Amino acid sequence: MKRGVLARWAAHLPLTEKTPHLTLGEGDTPLISAPTLARDVGCAELWLKFEGQNPTGSFKDRGMVVAVAKAVEAGVHSAVCASTGNTSASAAAYCAAAGIRCNVVVPEGKVALGKLAQAVAHGARIVVLRGNFDAALIRVREIAGRTGIALLNSVNPHRIEGQKTAAFEIAEALGEVPHAVALPVGNAGNISAYWRGFRELGERRPVMLGFQATGAAPLVSGVPVAEPETIATAIRIGNPASWKTAVEAQRDSGGLFAAVTDEEILTAYRRLSSEAGVFCEPASAAGSSATGGPRAGADAMADCGSLSPWPVSTATIV
Repeated sequence: MKRGVLARWAAHLPLTEKTPHLTLGEGDTPLISAPTLARDVGCAELWLKFEGQNPTGSFKDRGMVVAVAKAVEAGVHSAVCASTGNTSASAAAYCAAAGIRCNVVVPEGKVALGKLAQAVAHGARIVVLRGNFDAALIRVREIAGRTGIALLNSVNPHRIEGQKTAAFEIAEALGEVPHAVALPVGNAGNISAYWRGFRELGERRPVMLGFQATGAAPLVSGVPVAEPETIATAIRIGNPASWKTAVEAQRDSGGLFAAVTDEEILTAYRRLSSEAGVFCEPASAAGSSATGGPRAGADAMADCGSLSPWPVSTATIV
């Protein structure tokens, strides 16, 4: 049985004696070897961090368990988040387990319905807002600031603390830090969290490669995107809340941000299923788009060697 993030990594998390021992069995997700994709990228080893085995099917469970536990510790009885899908499912599940109310604000027509169904099943109150995710996040930040209820988006520092544990698991499973890590980037909390985790592990750190959809690639262009568009709903974000820390991760690791088309994302999505036996949502395939087409994604992974102080032999796709 999985111990859960709070028990497994307690020494690395901001826990106290009053922090409740909350868990739904998150964390301890496997690394899956992808030799065919490794061959195409040019790495000796390529591993897929399969975060779909978290309770709600998302990496967000790692951070959510810490954020909700700390909210309960602080005596909060209600929480709120903006979401295009994954955050809503995770927040609702952990709030239900902790016995606190969950309010979810979603952008009209721009949410993954399968994930939203999980939020409804866990009893969350759903509010539909006209506009995109960025507008919804502004709104919930205002609500949380005015009312004092817990904000469960990745701007909550406890979310990042929980999500960094995936970096610990990768290093533990491989017996070393990989030479490169490729991630999809939307609100940019996850790439920030991974970098924090690897920094805490020691001096050797991977090159961080962040992939965005061409229609929602503010970190690639360097300017916010007013109307982001992509088939990958989870990364359809035009003004990432963790912009600064994501850029620090890219810069300090010698990494880069690259944009991949929806066509490349769908190609990677199909390859993950047929060649690696991994089924995921389109946004999760963005990082592996490096293996699926001749454009920016493949170029980015091919450039790993020149970006890194050591030859790239081991890479992990999140």
